[in-house]
Amino acid sequence: MSAQQPILKFFEVFNSRDMQEMGKLLHPEAEFYFPKTQPLIGKDRILKFLKLLFRQYPELSFTVARVICQENQAAVHWTNRGMNRRQEPYANEGATILEFKEGKISWISDFFKDTDKW
Repeated sequence: MSAQQPILKFFEVFNSRDMQEMGKLLHPEAEFYFPKTQPLIGKDRILKFLKLLFRQYPELSFTVARVICQENQAAVHWTNRGMNRRQEPYANEGATILEFKEGKISWISDFFKDTDKW
């Protein structure tokens, strides 16, 4: 398995909105740092946040442009497109930093260009 496969799986699961599968990818003590929010600590809080995000953006999909891996860390450059719940189009570009512990995602931090829409 290449080092990129777990990262690509994360975005694949995100795009499919499969919360059960997402739960399998996250370490129980995972941390998620998302712009303009308090840190989300723990798999359950992260999953709850993602459910809220999916309600706000019923259409949202990511395309991975490049992945840089180093030991148990990765940086992912992506673009996304979608529609918010008011049927307004949305598009953005950014990067996600991921860390892995015990084969699961333990740390996530998102950085994106347009934070005004969040």
